[in-house]
Amino acid sequence: MKTKTKIILGAVGAATAVNCVRAAAFKPEKREAEKLPAENCDVERAIKHISGAIQIPTVSYPDNDMVDWSQFEKFHKFLEESYPLIAKNLEREVVSKASLLYRWKGTDSSLDAIALLSHQDVVPVSKGTEQDWEHEPFSGDIDDEFIWGRGAMDMKNHLICVMEAVETLLEEGYQPTRDVYLCFGHDEEIVASDNSGAGEIARLLKERGVRLDCVIDEGGAILPVNVKGVIDGFIAGIGIAEKGYADFEITVETKGGHSSQPPKHSGLGKLADVIKDLENNQFKAEMLPFVKDLFDSVGRRVCYPAKLITCNLKLLNPVIKEVMKLIPPAASLIRTTTGVTMAQGSPAANVLPQRSSIVVNFRGMPGCSTKDIEEHIRKVVKNKDIQIKCLKSKEPSAISPTDSRAFKAIENITVSDYPEAIVAPYLVMGGTDAYHYELVCENIYRYSPFIADTKLLLCTHGTNERLPKNTVGEAVVFFKRYIKQLASD
Repeated sequence: MKTKTKIILGAVGAATAVNCVRAAAFKPEKREAEKLPAENCDVERAIKHISGAIQIPTVSYPDNDMVDWSQFEKFHKFLEESYPLIAKNLEREVVSKASLLYRWKGTDSSLDAIALLSHQDVVPVSKGTEQDWEHEPFSGDIDDEFIWGRGAMDMKNHLICVMEAVETLLEEGYQPTRDVYLCFGHDEEIVASDNSGAGEIARLLKERGVRLDCVIDEGGAILPVNVKGVIDGFIAGIGIAEKGYADFEITVETKGGHSSQPPKHSGLGKLADVIKDLENNQFKAEMLPFVKDLFDSVGRRVCYPAKLITCNLKLLNPVIKEVMKLIPPAASLIRTTTGVTMAQGSPAANVLPQRSSIVVNFRGMPGCSTKDIEEHIRKVVKNKDIQIKCLKSKEPSAISPTDSRAFKAIENITVSDYPEAIVAPYLVMGGTDAYHYELVCENIYRYSPFIADTKLLLCTHGTNERLPKNTVGEAVVFFKRYIKQLASD
């Protein structure tokens, strides 16, 4: 017995020693990121222009009749007056209702162009919440730390910093080799719009024979990550794909009648079983390669002894996947999500519904089509007398490569300013205008070069949306460097 114990203890000791050696060798890959030269940037001007942009409430609605189009005209005039060199040197046209397309002609238009995307529109301020704001929602107020207002984070900050970068490059006499397009949609916040401005721009570029080398749009940010004893640094996520979107209405028809004589299950009761079937039979979880890359990149940066676990990620993948399925934000990275969001029955409390319905929102992983989602519903719901209708949808995007010159440029520029930053590909949960440009481009990336902690990100689309002033200059410099690196050859 003592011999067996010694053998077991010896085996455990040897395994521990091997794991310690593996952990010690599990280091970040060496990166040869050059320190880029300093760039000029008028930070105060940029802050002032972000504030001015916020003060113009370019709110979009699904119903075009509700949109105040005069605000978009005002915003166009604001851009023209704020950026005189862009107005003088770039071609500009209004596409669709109010989208803007700028062309900065390069010296060699035979080369594929590059495009920088933003959107002009913002979401409405929820009724009844106006008094909850510390500063008026469209005030654009500037204090010692923040620029306040709707659009400060999503995404007039991004749009204005792109314009500032181009204006500054023009002031410096820079001339791109490739054509540079600035594409500013007007209705990005309307999910799965049938006639979006970005879609119209993309189709127009295709009709003109324009091929884009790369596209950059909103998406990942630079997130401070500080877990005591585990990791302390920044994660910069570059969105290489975005999930799809689908709203399905599921309906059950029943006899109805007076509520004083109810059947065993009303229509809503039958729908309760439908909801249980959907929620109890989630889509299969899958760790796509870029999710594994994200874990690998983070795992190499954690401190010892946490690295004893992260150095065994391949071995622990099945366990990690099961844990992720229990955490909603993590689960959304590895499977198509199912969210029951709306229900409707009868119009009165004492009437049994004849037609009961729910709306279920699905966010599809790359490779999961709207058709796949409908087939999943039919497969897992036991009640086969349901009616299924897709209200609106958009397919998941393609996955862009991580070895393109555009991805490497984003990584190199970021690492130049933040040498210890973890730069990794990731999946964007929401939607952006970028997916429309698959018509003319394969290298599409979603990245906003602003430092933002989770607290600030949660204000996006919410109350007290605000942007830290100290992020503005770095964002303008990022876009200057991005244009120089990708439009100069």
